[in-house]
Amino acid sequence: MPEAASSLRSRAFVPVLLFLGGVVSIVSSLGAPLIPRLAERLHTSLSSAQWALTATLVVAAVASPLVGRLGDGRHRKRVILGCMGLVVVGGALAAATDALAPLIAGRALQGLGLALMPLTMAAAREHLPVERATRVIAGLSVVGAAGVGLGYPITGFIADHGGVSAAYWFGTALCAVALAVAAWAIPSPVDVPSDRRLDAPGAVLIGIGLVALLVGLDKAADWGWGSGRVLGLIAVGIAFAAVWTWHELRTAAPLVDLRLIRHRAVLTANVAGLLLGVTMYLSMVILTQLVQLPGVGMGETVFVAGLTLVPLSILSGSVSRTLPALQRRIGMRAVLPIGALIVSAGIAFFALTATELWQAFVTMGILGIGLGYTFAAMPGLIVSAVPPEETGSAMGFYQVSRFVGFALGSGLALTLLHAFAGGGADGPTLDAYRATGAVGAAAGLLTAGLTWWLPGRAGADAEPSAELEDLEVREGELATAGLEDAEPVLG
Repeated sequence: MPEAASSLRSRAFVPVLLFLGGVVSIVSSLGAPLIPRLAERLHTSLSSAQWALTATLVVAAVASPLVGRLGDGRHRKRVILGCMGLVVVGGALAAATDALAPLIAGRALQGLGLALMPLTMAAAREHLPVERATRVIAGLSVVGAAGVGLGYPITGFIADHGGVSAAYWFGTALCAVALAVAAWAIPSPVDVPSDRRLDAPGAVLIGIGLVALLVGLDKAADWGWGSGRVLGLIAVGIAFAAVWTWHELRTAAPLVDLRLIRHRAVLTANVAGLLLGVTMYLSMVILTQLVQLPGVGMGETVFVAGLTLVPLSILSGSVSRTLPALQRRIGMRAVLPIGALIVSAGIAFFALTATELWQAFVTMGILGIGLGYTFAAMPGLIVSAVPPEETGSAMGFYQVSRFVGFALGSGLALTLLHAFAGGGADGPTLDAYRATGAVGAAAGLLTAGLTWWLPGRAGADAEPSAELEDLEVREGELATAGLEDAEPVLG
């Protein structure tokens, strides 16, 4: 009987990994489309409800490198189970409460789930033969992207018929099942000691800095940009960011190795990842709001708002598979600027229209194409320019920058809407949404210019290897799902 149970666990290992990856991606989609309904349920403002998304992204930005280090080697299974346990607790807290603060706390805990995809890939790499592990890792990328594509409309449908609380309970139940089967099916890792140390002080410093900066930006429209409280919070954020930079440059095992910006390609990828992350989440927030809002917007349901994000998920994953052929045709250097221009065109189309539902679908489709190419191309830019021993650190740096961009975009969207609305009692107008979209389009143009100028000619014409092309495809599928890849192993 023990042998039969062991054989069953062995056969279940891959399906469980795929289920876990799908659940994590679905939970990551419990964000932008639910914000207007959440504000209504909690009798609070849209900007306050927005923190249910922003808090998740802030925790993901800070926790991703920490979880990666904790899950390195012998502790991987414990970290997976521990994080999933906290995600379950966070989901239950968000679902059960009718107060804003505990809901934000619960959603913050769920940010830990966004850091788990690399650990599932590492488990596949360790416990499966090389050829099968490669297929499973590719499958996890597809499941991650598809999970978000399905998660937006599924959770929207549940919210329409059972309320926001029911959508959160749905995510919590899925996570609880994933936790149980992961505890049963995922084997303990090989007992190999790890010398990777945790930079807990770095995580605390950047966490405080990000929250202070985001709260200052969020409250500027209500308190006034010249308010002492707003200026104080922004000053605290900048000060903590400066201390964090000083700390990261001097610690032996930094959360993010800032020394890598000596490589122009790494600097380019991080600037682009941050700016495109801002543009992506700013676009998602304003579009899903406008689709749902009556009067000013289109007055559609949460389910329909979720459906508008499906083209982003599908097309970003699809076009990333064509990236290797495009790179061979036009060169690696040109892909990022062209992708950023497509992103800018997508949000500019929204800024010029934004009155019909089909325009929302087209906007997200264009954004999916641009973001699919740009997010997929950045690993190639990094790997072609840094020594093999620095690849993992450089990719970790980029992934953190991308999450920071997501968090900034989530918070900045509401700040800009209120600023362009002039603090009107009736809330943001259609012109405010269009103006905010125009800011996103300008950010895309800025990204296009920087990604052409910053990298220079060095490494621009490098020929990607087959292994690098696989990594680019996975990044293109995962990045717009709000997930991250495992550390690349490229020699």
